[in-house]
Amino acid sequence: MTDFHDLVVPETVVSGATAGSKKQLFQQLADLSAQAYGLNADEVYDRLNERERLGSTGFGNGIAIPHAKIPGLAHVCGLVLRLESPIAFDSVDEVPVDIVFSLLSPADSGAEHLKMLARVSRYLRSGQNAARIRGAGSSEALHALLVGDEARDAA
Repeated sequence: MTDFHDLVVPETVVSGATAGSKKQLFQQLADLSAQAYGLNADEVYDRLNERERLGSTGFGNGIAIPHAKIPGLAHVCGLVLRLESPIAFDSVDEVPVDIVFSLLSPADSGAEHLKMLARVSRYLRSGQNAARIRGAGSSEALHALLVGDEARDAA
């Protein structure tokens, strides 16, 4: 079982989020990061967009892992959104995205950043894990699933 308790907090896990575009999604991620982690929302938004211009972070099957390096950040932070309605994301398979697991890393975290991306990617490539995320009936249930709290997941 994968446990993301070190990456996400309840405030950054949202089931049933709405965004009409990638830009709206990035703004929502930036706002959540400001509220939960005290980051500058404008900087997070800009960094996510900069990274996305290098190539889409949508890796297929309705899943995206937008990520960015943020100066001054002490450790890798995660944000997870399950979108109510999928959005176009320029993914490799052209399937609209409804699962977003965003990673924000310290600016100097080369190896750690790559390890976390690989960890999240491995988890999300499992059709079973993606189905569980899509089936989470609430933000609380989704958070419980991601941090390995089976008792709450069953609720």
